[in-house]
Amino acid sequence: MKYMGSKSRHAKEIIPIIMRKHKPNMYYIEPFVGGGNVIDKIPCKKRIGCDSNGDVIKALISIRDSINSIPKDDLEFTEEQYKTLRTDLNYPFREYLGFVVSYGAKWLGGWSRGNNSKGLPRDYVKEGYSNALKQSPLLQGIALHHKSVFDIGTLKGKSTIYCDPPYEGTTRYKDDFNHDNFWQWCRDKVTQGHDVYVSEYNAPSDFVCIWEKGVNSSLTRDTGGKKAIERLFVHESQNS
Repeated sequence: MKYMGSKSRHAKEIIPIIMRKHKPNMYYIEPFVGGGNVIDKIPCKKRIGCDSNGDVIKALISIRDSINSIPKDDLEFTEEQYKTLRTDLNYPFREYLGFVVSYGAKWLGGWSRGNNSKGLPRDYVKEGYSNALKQSPLLQGIALHHKSVFDIGTLKGKSTIYCDPPYEGTTRYKDDFNHDNFWQWCRDKVTQGHDVYVSEYNAPSDFVCIWEKGVNSSLTRDTGGKKAIERLFVHESQNS
C-alpha cells in the first residue's frame, strides 16, 4: 500500500540482511508496519505486523480480506465522495481510501491530481486498486494488530524484529514519539535474545550501521534540503 516513508524501494536490499539469522521456527515482527511494504515480502510464515495508527491497520486488513469489494476506479469512488471521508466515519473502506487516494499518500491529505504520459487525468483510485490487488495475496497469513511498539509485551522464543520508526528530527514527528524510550525498548529486546534491526538516519552510539544508501525523499525537506542517508542499525552486541 502506498504510504509515506515506505521502505518498498529498499526492501530487496535490506530484507536479506534482516533475515540472515532468521530460523524457520522464529516469528518475524514489525512494530511499525505502515503500508506493509516490507512485511509482505518477508519469506516466512510467522509474521506479525503492528502499528499505533489504527487507520493504517484497518486499511491493510481491507486489502488482505476484502480486495474484491474495494472501489476499483474513480467512477466507483469520486472526488465528491472523498470529501465526505472526514465526517462520515462509517464510510465503507474509509481508512483504505483515506490513504491510497490522497495526495502523497498522506492521510486525508486531499484528492490526488495529476496527468499521465498522454496528458490525461490519472485515475488514482484505479492505481490504488491495482497495487492493492497485487499486495492482497502477499498479506495473507499476516497477523495485523493496532498496537504501539511500547505495548508489545514479552515475546515467546526468539524473534526477528524490524523497526521503521518515526525518524527523529523530522518536522511531522518531532513531538509525537519518544525516541529515547524506543531505543531502550530495542536494547531490552536484544537483551531478551531477539534480533532487532532499525531503519533510521542516525542512532545512539551503541548501535552500529550495517547498511546505508543515499536517497531523495519527502522527509529530506525536513532535514534541511540535503540528500538523506537511509541507514539500517543493529545494537553493537549483535554485530558479529
